Amino acid sequence: MNKFAFKVMQKASLCRHFENNVYELVANKKIKYPVYLSTGQEYIPSTIAEISNQKKIKPMLFGQHRCHSLYLSFGGNIEKLILELLGDPDGCTYGMGGSLSIHSEKINMYGHDGFLGSNVCIGVGACFSTNKPTIVFMGDSTIEEDHTLASLGWASTRNLPILFIVEDNNYAILTEKKERRNWEASEVSKGFKIESYDLNDNPFEIKKILNKKIFTKPLLLNIHTNRLTWHVGAGIDEGDKFDRLSQQINILGDIGKKEDLRIKTKIDKLWQKNLEK
Repeated sequence: MNKFAFKVMQKASLCRHFENNVYELVANKKIKYPVYLSTGQEYIPSTIAEISNQKKIKPMLFGQHRCHSLYLSFGGNIEKLILELLGDPDGCTYGMGGSLSIHSEKINMYGHDGFLGSNVCIGVGACFSTNKPTIVFMGDSTIEEDHTLASLGWASTRNLPILFIVEDNNYAILTEKKERRNWEASEVSKGFKIESYDLNDNPFEIKKILNKKIFTKPLLLNIHTNRLTWHVGAGIDEGDKFDRLSQQINILGDIGKKEDLRIKTKIDKLWQKNLEK
């Protein structure tokens, strides 16, 4: 068994079963405010978190929407996120951030303010002022914002130890990328003299690039993935979608299936316990 693949699968499984519980609560109207699920995209933060763990690096993290998996993959307290989504003041953002603004000093994760792409600007600024390893996660529509592009330029000019991750699910709400632009994020990033790659969410492809290059200079990865649920709320996107987690569990065989079931049972119990409070 490949230990790296197993560790990434564990993180991704935790994220998936956490989100499945959220999905049911939204569908049953027990959570009534906007929720942004990371279902289908969890292999990106799970892989990068495991690589960071192996290198014993604790980067500053700047996420946007769909950040539940980012928080969980990097070791955020599960119960505090549950409480946050239930509006409890003991939540990770004191019950005031909801799904969008997940904050945790413990894992160096900074909450988002809701303005598209502002986390990129703030992340670059924080990296510039501290020179600490930094990861900025954004969607494929965020890269289209002018302030995002300006931030890439500044990171390049100052040669910052920053990693930009574009979670490219091909959609801006319901509009496909081909209808919005005729360029790729990696192409534009190279124009700013940032080393950039276009790849899919295969953990071994990501690891191959990041093993040597992470936090030595600005780097951008445009990672193609699949959104399995709506832009917001509880709904299933139409069309066939490739599911990286299911593939990896099948590759790992019985040990992967048993571990996935163990994690599901654990997460289900945590949600139930907090719902009964």
